[in-house]
Amino acid sequence: MDTLQFWLNDRRIEVVGVNGTTTLLRYLRDHLSETGTKEGCAEGDCGACTVALLEERPGEAPTYRAVNSCLLFLPMLQGKRVYTVEGLRDRSRSPDDPAAYHPAQLALVETRGSQCGYCTPGIVMSLFEATYREDMGADWQIDEQLAGNLCRCTGYRPIREAGRKVAGMRPDDVFRATMEQYRAHDAALDITAVDGLDGEQRYIQPTSFEGLWAARAEHPDAVLVSGGTDLALRVTKFKEHFPVVIGLEGLAELREIERTPLGWSIGAGVSLTRVMEFVGTELQALHKMLWVFGSRQVRSRATLGGNLVNASPIGDTAPVLAALGAMVVVRGSGGERQIDLGDFFTGYRKTALDGDEIVVRVLIPEVPRGAYCASYKVSKRREMDISTVSAGMYVELNGGGVVRRIRLSYGGMSAVAGARATRTEAALLGREWTRANVEAALDQVDADFLPIADHRGTARYRATVARNLLLGFWIESKRPGTGGIEPEQAGTVSAGGVP
Repeated sequence: MDTLQFWLNDRRIEVVGVNGTTTLLRYLRDHLSETGTKEGCAEGDCGACTVALLEERPGEAPTYRAVNSCLLFLPMLQGKRVYTVEGLRDRSRSPDDPAAYHPAQLALVETRGSQCGYCTPGIVMSLFEATYREDMGADWQIDEQLAGNLCRCTGYRPIREAGRKVAGMRPDDVFRATMEQYRAHDAALDITAVDGLDGEQRYIQPTSFEGLWAARAEHPDAVLVSGGTDLALRVTKFKEHFPVVIGLEGLAELREIERTPLGWSIGAGVSLTRVMEFVGTELQALHKMLWVFGSRQVRSRATLGGNLVNASPIGDTAPVLAALGAMVVVRGSGGERQIDLGDFFTGYRKTALDGDEIVVRVLIPEVPRGAYCASYKVSKRREMDISTVSAGMYVELNGGGVVRRIRLSYGGMSAVAGARATRTEAALLGREWTRANVEAALDQVDADFLPIADHRGTARYRATVARNLLLGFWIESKRPGTGGIEPEQAGTVSAGGVP
């Protein structure tokens, strides 16, 4: 299709002649003059630009997702429906009638949750999602829902109280009816527009792998985009121009997620929020690492495959997936193959993808009974921060308490994402899983890595943290099922457990 079409609130929008990497935020404000959605940071940190996107989930009911409009390219909305704060009021009623407003809006008024009001529209849209969620039974879930919204005036207590008022309310209204009946339309798109002084830009969004291979054959240097939470920053912050962009939003297979007798099969295009919901406490180590991955708005667009292909040395998913023994399934025009995650990263921001291959899914094997896996993220604050050091650790013992299999994977300690501490593993393999043996192996951590020093931490600090995490892992493994330090209690998160 050569015309971009989506539904905004109660109207259908057709977009012609607009650059494909225009964000929804800029389109709302610059082209539609709908300024309720605010711009704060333009990088997904403040939440002022939050909108609600209706997401169709294969095998599950559709749902609302609060997302950052500053990270959402317009073509990603092809055939979809999105709501902004302007679309929540019932315009058939008088503005003076409280019944004209959505419960999320009324809750903020009743709790006095707004002062200057700049952040309020984004908070309303985060509360809008919370209103229709079915899994809002605990206070930490309200915190998690709102963690991506900053407010410099009001203070968070009244905002949290507003969250308590509406969380899981699920009123029988037009928004719930729309959600339950929602079906996304065809996502196929091929548009070309002039990008200011930079020249022409083409945005192609195929809906089949055949279409993808054809587009890549025609444009081998094209930039691929999935959730867009990383690539969008190169546009909004660094003003990069991409002559050709190929979007993966239309490939339905990438959004499939399945629990199998052998473990989990997670499509590369599955959002991290959905991964969290699906794996739950069965994979505590992965679930809790994702808990401190950005904000809910970011996780609801960021994809598992995108985080791996990014290949950042401080990417949060690589260490825990490597510890779990995950495999990456890649596919190109020449066929499909599997790569052990430990072999997927080949250098600084480099992967083993060849030619026109893309990641199509990640396979996580079943964790054997008696094995123990944990994840750790050390950062200066709990939410919305980059790791200084992260780790995924797995140990499997035989009946005599001897290490039969061990995987120790770190982030922030090497130029390679999810780097394995192979010398340390070798020092522990075949030995009894005792504190004395673990302490004896700690010096091998120093031999495994030569971390850098930067503004997040010195090399010595990183090395010390890496050693301490291994010792902490041993301590936690001796009290399985405790889950370690709960995320709401500490900035350094630990997670683990026996399935």
